[in-house]
Amino acid sequence: MNIPADTLADWSVARQVADRVAGSGPALGPVDRARLREDFAEVVPEAEKLAADVTRLAPNGHPSRPWVMSRSEWLDRNLRSFEVVLAPFAEKLGPSGDGGGTALRRKVLGTELGALVGYLSRRVLGQFDLFVPPDDEGTIYFVGPNIAGIERQHQFPERDFRLWIATHEVAHRLQFGGVPWLRGYVSGLLDGYLKSVNLDVRYLVELARRAAEEVRAGRAEWRGMGWVTLLMTPEQRRTFAHAQAVMTLLEGHGNFTMNEVSRGRIPGSERFRRTLRARRQSRPVERAFQRAIGFDQKAKQYDTGEGFVSQVVERVGVDGFNLVWERPENLPTLEELGRPDEWLTRVARR
Repeated sequence: MNIPADTLADWSVARQVADRVAGSGPALGPVDRARLREDFAEVVPEAEKLAADVTRLAPNGHPSRPWVMSRSEWLDRNLRSFEVVLAPFAEKLGPSGDGGGTALRRKVLGTELGALVGYLSRRVLGQFDLFVPPDDEGTIYFVGPNIAGIERQHQFPERDFRLWIATHEVAHRLQFGGVPWLRGYVSGLLDGYLKSVNLDVRYLVELARRAAEEVRAGRAEWRGMGWVTLLMTPEQRRTFAHAQAVMTLLEGHGNFTMNEVSRGRIPGSERFRRTLRARRQSRPVERAFQRAIGFDQKAKQYDTGEGFVSQVVERVGVDGFNLVWERPENLPTLEELGRPDEWLTRVARR
């Protein structure tokens, strides 16, 4: 039985809150919007060809297609993706939500999701959405007001900056389009985790008690994955660690590809990189919010994953690194991401 995710959250409230948090962003006139669409229509195919040469991965099916969006359009797509992602969780809860599925609980979760997605809509520049319908496969999102705002603020050359952004996003398209098992593997990890959540109150209280004991005892198995893992079962922690490892690899590979494509081809790319890194170092209050929603962990993923990919490619070349895409068992663990030689030794034995 498929239970719709609207038993879990009030999506109309989520949208209202997201719209208020997001705002419309920098104003774009008709000429600005047209130029954005024209530029991305040109640079995305160019970026895909360059990234395919670097990664030696080929997209499955038609070429990537850019969609230059407003913040409102980005919100709509990502709230729909949240509904898809949360469907297994809603199914576990059943038609009545949490057994007493109150409107208040749905509104609270809707408010929290809306605030999260609204905040992210102010920050994101481009996105490859893993959860698009089949007809939209290959579509890459670009949030026009955010891109134009950064270009204006820092006086970036528009086409160069847009090509630079596109190379990271098409790298993700190549990963999921060129590795047949990857989409199902990532979706399976997420579905498996959500279906494993036990909502029994007594069970949750016992889990919290055990988490407190782990902290007092100084056990370190959760360290490096965030305090939230203290409230997970051992099986959930293993699933979470697998998910963290694969997302770190994918983000790092995207950054590595972007940098390799940029070298000698995209003037100003190093300045773009420094500026966006500084952009993540926000005001103290915003940094606290970023930590609360895990935004800071995503930034660390870029650095850790990029370091792993760079070191492996330096040792064994792109073909040697691409063993990572042969089967799920070849993916690095969280520990191996920091110790590439161990991954190389393990994979070489297969």
